[in-house]
Amino acid sequence: MPGYNHLFIPGPTNIPEQVRQAMNLPMEDMRSPLFPELTLPLFADLKKVFRNGNGRVFVYPSSGTGAWEAAMTNVLSPGDKVLMSRFGQFSHLWVDMAERLGFAVDCLDMEWGTGVPVELYAERLAADRAHEIKAVFVTHNETATGVTSDVAAVRAALDACGHPALLFVDGVSSIGSIDFRQDEWGVDCAVSGSQKGFMLPAGLGFLSVSQKALEAAKTARHMRCYFSFDDMIKTNDTGYFPYTPPTQLLRGLRAALDLIFAEGLENIFARHRRLADGVRAAVSAWGLKLCATEPKWYSDTVSAIRLPEGIDGAEVIRHAYRAYNTSLGSGLNKVAGKVFRIGHLGSLNEVMVLGALSAAELTLLDCGVAVEPGSGVGAAIKQFRSAATTSTAKAA
Repeated sequence: MPGYNHLFIPGPTNIPEQVRQAMNLPMEDMRSPLFPELTLPLFADLKKVFRNGNGRVFVYPSSGTGAWEAAMTNVLSPGDKVLMSRFGQFSHLWVDMAERLGFAVDCLDMEWGTGVPVELYAERLAADRAHEIKAVFVTHNETATGVTSDVAAVRAALDACGHPALLFVDGVSSIGSIDFRQDEWGVDCAVSGSQKGFMLPAGLGFLSVSQKALEAAKTARHMRCYFSFDDMIKTNDTGYFPYTPPTQLLRGLRAALDLIFAEGLENIFARHRRLADGVRAAVSAWGLKLCATEPKWYSDTVSAIRLPEGIDGAEVIRHAYRAYNTSLGSGLNKVAGKVFRIGHLGSLNEVMVLGALSAAELTLLDCGVAVEPGSGVGAAIKQFRSAATTSTAKAA
């Protein structure tokens, strides 16, 4: 088709031209004496994005899933009891990994469209007077359902009963896009990946750990090799890696971090909220509902949109791609065929979001959904103009 593909899945996200160009270079020597001039500032700057002042960040040549495994196998021991919750495909996969790695998982199954059950966590933790629970897991942003959970509230629950459990957070589709404060929220292991808010191709897994987690790793007994903290620390401290790193991705990461700091994290968070509000206004104008059951769960990085009975979500995705060269996100697992997703994170602005909404609206009409032509796009335009007016007034 003429033109280019419009990518509005919740990851991988669009890559800024500056980042693409930064990766377009000849292969380099990852053991050269100059390589630490690239890597050491990268480690320091990644800590700023996570807001980790006292721990350290590991960069693995993997997806975020690899960083999940690194966190668990380095910090926990076989048979350790962990408290988790499952309310979407990615929280489900994290539970599955924990079970397969041999941990004793206390899993709370929640309705898809809700998030981490803080009150139930608080009850479990208060009842655990022997402190058998060694770690509490939070999926900050459930990409499959467009749900964001309250990490700070889980930390408050831990503190309220004086529980020493470690706090693990999956921030793959939130960190760098939605407010995240590792030190302030007492997060011990925070996981992310390169292909979402960091605006890179998939291939880098980020794991930001606290001093408490680093201490726990010294006595943890789980088997590990490729993801070993010890191996990484020995080489990272001098600016190198224990195995061949993806050097072009690291060059791209340098450019991506420069863009993040140029815009400013607070401005990035505000932009994502503004764009998400526009999408939510469009969904409402179409007469449709989000998968997220209440506004408190709404995600600023991805919206999962419920389709009317009789409309096949898989066909909506196929039609958008074939007819309009637009990639929208599909429904996964329990919501497969029932929702489609619009990713609104990373290198994105209002006009790009309006393009996604236009393609979605055309597709809905073609697939027999009774929406008023122009209703969703018009509602988003009004929302964006209102936000711009409010922002101008505040600046004045």
